[in-house]
Amino acid sequence: MMMLLAGVLLWSIAHLFKRLAPATRESMGDGGKLVVTLALFGSIALMVSGYSSATGAVWWVRQPTWELVNNALMLFAFYLMAASSLKVRVTSLVRHPQLTAIKAWCVGHLLVNGDAPSLLLFGGLLAWAVISVILINRQDGKAPLPTSAASIPREILAIVASAALYFGVVQAHGYLGYPVY
Repeated sequence: MMMLLAGVLLWSIAHLFKRLAPATRESMGDGGKLVVTLALFGSIALMVSGYSSATGAVWWVRQPTWELVNNALMLFAFYLMAASSLKVRVTSLVRHPQLTAIKAWCVGHLLVNGDAPSLLLFGGLLAWAVISVILINRQDGKAPLPTSAASIPREILAIVASAALYFGVVQAHGYLGYPVY
């Protein structure tokens, strides 16, 4: 569990570094990008390895209803990620689409995974995403959301990309021993 905790903390610190210590981060110049990138890769390695080897108490078990909710949240999260890159209409409705996607991903996984390692991983990443939104809004303000004149082909591309990512992740989950259904 310590490896998993270290991964979640390293991920959070690396992402929040720019917001919590802007002068220090800026003084590092382009070298700071390398440091943050290496920290993020290290955090992912720690989280993956730590989660796969962690054990702990189980407070609730997977229920079919929550599986459906989780899968819907995952599809929504993939759509928000694709929409963020493609700047489709939903980006004029959701202030932080990528962080909102992470929050949806975490909530969905918390609904179906009631064990201690899952609570640490998904709860920790959910806390990071919430803190990130608060810090960004506090530092940058809440400017009006941009209006998006996204085209129909871009909207379709976002939907198709979301579905493709979703089904790819479903396959990967099964391959890694974490069946989705």
